[in-house]
Formats: sequence, C-alpha cells, structure tokens
Amino acid sequence: MEVAVGLIGLGNVGSGTLDILLENAQSIREKLGFPLRVAAVCSRSVGTRPLPEFAEPVLRTADWREVVSHPEIDIVVEAVGGTGTARQIIEEALRKHKSVVTANKELMAQRGAELWNLAHRNGVNLAMEASVAGGIPIHTVLREGIAGDRVVELYGILNGTSNFILTEIEKSQANFQSVLAEAQQLGYAEADPSADVDGLDAAAKLAIISALAFGERLTPADIYTEGIRRIMPIDFEYAHQLKHTIRLLCIARQSENGLLLSVRPSLIPQQTILAQVKGAYNAIWIRGSYGEDTFYYGRGAGPKPTGVAVVSDLMKVAREIRFGSPERVSPFAHERLGEYRPQEISTQSAPYYLRFRVEDKAGIIATLAAILAKHKIGIDAVLQLPREDWRDLPFVITTEPAREKAIRDALIEIRELEFLVEPPLAMPMVRGF
Repeated sequence: MEVAVGLIGLGNVGSGTLDILLENAQSIREKLGFPLRVAAVCSRSVGTRPLPEFAEPVLRTADWREVVSHPEIDIVVEAVGGTGTARQIIEEALRKHKSVVTANKELMAQRGAELWNLAHRNGVNLAMEASVAGGIPIHTVLREGIAGDRVVELYGILNGTSNFILTEIEKSQANFQSVLAEAQQLGYAEADPSADVDGLDAAAKLAIISALAFGERLTPADIYTEGIRRIMPIDFEYAHQLKHTIRLLCIARQSENGLLLSVRPSLIPQQTILAQVKGAYNAIWIRGSYGEDTFYYGRGAGPKPTGVAVVSDLMKVAREIRFGSPERVSPFAHERLGEYRPQEISTQSAPYYLRFRVEDKAGIIATLAAILAKHKIGIDAVLQLPREDWRDLPFVITTEPAREKAIRDALIEIRELEFLVEPPLAMPMVRGF
C-alpha cells in the first residue's frame, strides 16, 4: 500500500524535496517497503513552470485547499514559508486528519507547540526536522539520539549566510557590504538580508532546538539577539591577536538562575572546533550532564540538504501511517513544554572585547579606564595596531569577566565622549567549550 504526498510550495525547499522524491524513489521504496507517491503539487506558478515527469497522474493546482482536501493524500508538505498562509495550510491539514511535514522555522518557533497539540488531538503527526540546520538531523538527535541525557548547554552556528559573510571578511579582509553583495550573487543571501544578518533567522532556530533540549516553551522574542552588520576586517585582526575568531554564536545555557539564551557575534578561541566551521555550514555543540560533549556539522541550507530532511520526515510519518504507532513522540521531545521566562542577558558574566574608533588625542585610554573602573570593570589588555589616519583610529580593550549590565551601563556613558567616531562595539569572549 502506497502513501500519498501533497506538496505545497515549489520554491527552493519544495523543488529540492520534489527532486529527491522522484530521483530517489527506488531507494526510498526499498527502505520503506512501499512507495511514497507524489499525488499533488501546488504553486502559484504551477501552470507556467516546467515540472519533472511523473510516472502517474498528479494533481497540479494553484489552490492549496485542493491539496489539503484531496481524499487520497495522506501527508501534506508545507514548503510555503512565513507565518500567514503557511499556518492556515497546516491547521487545515491537521483538522482534516492529514499529517504535516514542514521546514518552516519561523512558524514552528512561534506556534509549533500549539500546532503539535492540534495534531495530537486529531490523531496525526507534525514533523519539522528541516526547520533547523538543513541537512543536520539535530531534532532527531535531541528527541531520540541523546534523549537519555540531560542537556545543560548548547552552542550553535545556525545561519549559513552570516557564517559565509563572517568567514569571507576574515579571509579576504573585504568590508561587510561587499561580502554581502557577493553572498547575494551566490544565492546565500536574499535581496532583503535582514533575517540573516540581523540574527532573526538564527534566533528562530535557537528557540526551536532550545525547546527540544530543555523542555520549555520558548519563542524568538525570549532570545537576546544582535546581528553582524558592524563587524569590520579590523575586528578579525584584533581577534587573531587574541588567538580568537568571530562567529554569530547561538547559546542556550542552563544556570542556577535559569536558562540564558542569546544570538550575537562573539569571540571564540581559534583552537575550538566551532572556529573551524566556515562558509555556509552549520554546527551544533551539545553538552550533557552524563554523555558530555557531542558535535554535529553539515550544510545548514540549500534545496537538496533541506530536501533530504523533509523526505526523511516523510518516510518516518509514512511508516507510522502504514504500520501504525500507538504513541507518537512530540517533535519537541517532551510530552508537555513548561512555561518559562529565560534569564535576563544582563546577568551574564564574561570577558568582553570592546572595539573603539576614535579621533586620536591625549588621555583617551585614561578616560575610558576611569569609566570602566567606575562600573567595576577590570581591564585585561589594550591592543592598538598601527594606523595612519589619526582621525579614525581603531583600538581594542579586553576586559576581565564582568556582568553584561555593567558593560552596558559603562558604554552608555562612553557613547557621550566627543572623541568617538562611532559608538563602541562590544562582543563577549566565549570560552568553556
């Protein structure tokens, strides 16, 4: 008995999924013991765009409701994206007792828990492996692979576009705007890159995997988020002097006072494995109470890696439909998610990298040191590389471990100083992994 699939959306993810379902059909059938058949495809451009050859008749429509209502379809793939129409598609499919597979990180981060409850009430499944880290099966790892452990912290590079931009700045010493333009030409960045370079995409992914890891109901709004727009080539020069590099780092860490969540550019030691993650790749480092450290690495995006995750979810759900499953495992790895408010980022304590651009004159270091001392922030080092332009002189102060609130309060005062060319840039120096 075959299992029929309806695919809604033929963008990058939908097209990649369709290609794999058709090109790899024989292998999929051998693994399942039955065929996984594409019964319907839906796209606004379905009447004008070329589609692959199908072995059997396929419904082609621009109306997603025809797919969701199709009596033969067992599983709906939502590959539309966004939180508007995509939510309608998923809710309607679940109400019609059809399982859903999605790669929609934004919607799952905001509404995933309630959509799972809707699926559970209707006796069907909701699978979302492809919503985080593309080809890395991180959901399966947290939900099943290390389910017996208790996660205490995780560190991730979860946005391939930002990682490509940062590693290209590091390699070529080009400025942010020129590397962003290159990323857009290569298809890594959208015409509007805000979700990637401002950390919003990474925050949505961190909300999802943190819910799996810690069993708490989290949304992107719970996560302190900064982007990478202000990173300059000079920051990598100074970071290298400190034997560090810079990555857009996602952190979820359990402490005595609660869960600390952040997405922000951070300095990490060059010898760590995360520092070797370059280009459009993703990686997640997980530390458990019992199993200790595990590491997961792979393509974080792209039609084929993400399509593999979607098809793998389809195969898992198809097995359940074909053979039955008395107890479904929640895609969030916990029977119920707890209501939780994360710890304020201002309570974090770490050494910080402070980069200044100033119009050079006597007494600058003394002035800055006095303000930092006033806020009980100790100076670890002062770094200044030779520069000819005294009207725009960059230099760096690294601090001893300090509370984020103290750093913020000091920077508010420092921003008023007349010798600054721009506000200071502050990044934590993350260690311990």
